[in-house]
Amino acid sequence: MFDRLEELAGEYAALERDLADPAVHADPDRARALGRRYGQLGPIVHAYREWQHVSDDEAAAHELASEDASFAAEAEQLGKRRADLEERLRELLVPGDPNDSRDVILEVKAGEGGEESALFAGDLLRMYLRYAERHHLKTEIIDSTVTGLGGYKDATVAIKSGRVKGEGEAGGAWSQLKYEGGVHRVQRVPVTESQGRIHTSAAGVLVMPEADPVEVTIDPSDVRVDVFRSSGPGGQSVNTTDSAVRITHLPTGIVVSCQNEKSQLQNKEQAMRILRARLLTAAQEQADAQASAERKSQVAAVDRSQRVRTYNFPENRISDHRVGYKAYNLDQVLDGDLDAVIGALETADRAEKIAESAERV
Repeated sequence: MFDRLEELAGEYAALERDLADPAVHADPDRARALGRRYGQLGPIVHAYREWQHVSDDEAAAHELASEDASFAAEAEQLGKRRADLEERLRELLVPGDPNDSRDVILEVKAGEGGEESALFAGDLLRMYLRYAERHHLKTEIIDSTVTGLGGYKDATVAIKSGRVKGEGEAGGAWSQLKYEGGVHRVQRVPVTESQGRIHTSAAGVLVMPEADPVEVTIDPSDVRVDVFRSSGPGGQSVNTTDSAVRITHLPTGIVVSCQNEKSQLQNKEQAMRILRARLLTAAQEQADAQASAERKSQVAAVDRSQRVRTYNFPENRISDHRVGYKAYNLDQVLDGDLDAVIGALETADRAEKIAESAERV
């Protein structure tokens, strides 16, 4: 373990030197990649440096205790602290998610349940926007299709860190929202229900790490771009010109469309952002079996039986079926207070990774 920690400390020092070089920042993409790795290594290296200091102090205290027994208690206390740090370092060395510092593209899609599903998709979109606001994350709605009652047939939003990360900080929007992918089920009396009966419907959430342009190169000959007239609410330029864009990636068959912006060029740029994120996710699936399994656990088809979470309005109950989480504060969760739900998923994920790491050792 300690040989590995020495290697990481050396890499961290080299990154520190590189990031202090103004020439590196002339290439924003390279600087961003180096900064991401620097942030990932920070917590590990800081804990290792503290372990080194505590170990040195413990050794000195033992040496003094051999001459003066009054130092024995201090040596024992330092030994406990050293052991705690060693356990912490073992946890930090568990392979993390390389995408944790990335921004996110999140899609919400209505599924079974007709107009009620679209209204629920709108509730989910608002929940994520409120969560982002609480955590100082920036949001940008890239594309959306609004229904007649104000619900959303689909919506795509970019979520990114709203501040510059300090030393040792590696968490980005992906680290906070990566567990949200899947089918979300709602149980309530819809506004469209005239007899007061509780209905069950579903909406799908898809979460993708946003790719930097340098990471995913798209050959222009591999895409077909179609333009069409936007539909839905909007001004004259939205509804009367061919500003909407549909991009088809021919090698993979991935289709992305955008119509929210007023100009064809802006819609094309937004569609390319979504396409890059989808291609990055697809490439990671092929390279990493675990990532593929996680991706498949997200929404393949918005079917009520494939739920990851249930929102029960009559009981004000939120249930996450993956980890058995249950709480009776649905109103607060829908207002963006997702911390406890996400925390339960993070704890379960970390425990599983620690157990897998221990088995490999």
